[in-house]
Amino acid sequence: MRQPYYDSILLIERLHRHFLEVLKAELDRLGIQDINNVQSLILYNIGDDELTVGELTARGYYLGSNVSYNVKKMVENGYLGQERSPHDRRSVRVRLSMKGLELRIKISVMFERQLSSLENSGVSEEELSRTNDIMRKLERFWSGSIEYAGPSFAVSSVA
Repeated sequence: MRQPYYDSILLIERLHRHFLEVLKAELDRLGIQDINNVQSLILYNIGDDELTVGELTARGYYLGSNVSYNVKKMVENGYLGQERSPHDRRSVRVRLSMKGLELRIKISVMFERQLSSLENSGVSEEELSRTNDIMRKLERFWSGSIEYAGPSFAVSSVA
């Protein structure tokens, strides 16, 4: 069990990195240089919602990224609009601008192309569903490990 578990951890990390490379290649293909791959993934996941930076961070999609910095850059480059919450003036809500919506459509088209290619490569919907079920189990396991870290997760120090 040890090696398959470790292999899964490494594979998840590699898959995420490869997906970000695919996004970068698509942005390059479209000649878009004022947004990076991580920012475009954040933009895509905002979708039609209006969210705070805290809500984006809580979703946890953005490994190794500073969400506040990326949101600031997307606002500066016109992909996001922002406004202060009328209920809590400290809170700023962001939503896609027209430029952001246009990019989201282009990313959606890329996903549709990928979906067609994936279906032709022999990966079935059933296989993807089973894979997603397993990844959700890992997510629940790791979330539970954080919330309920007991003695088995403690690191002993050497004096």
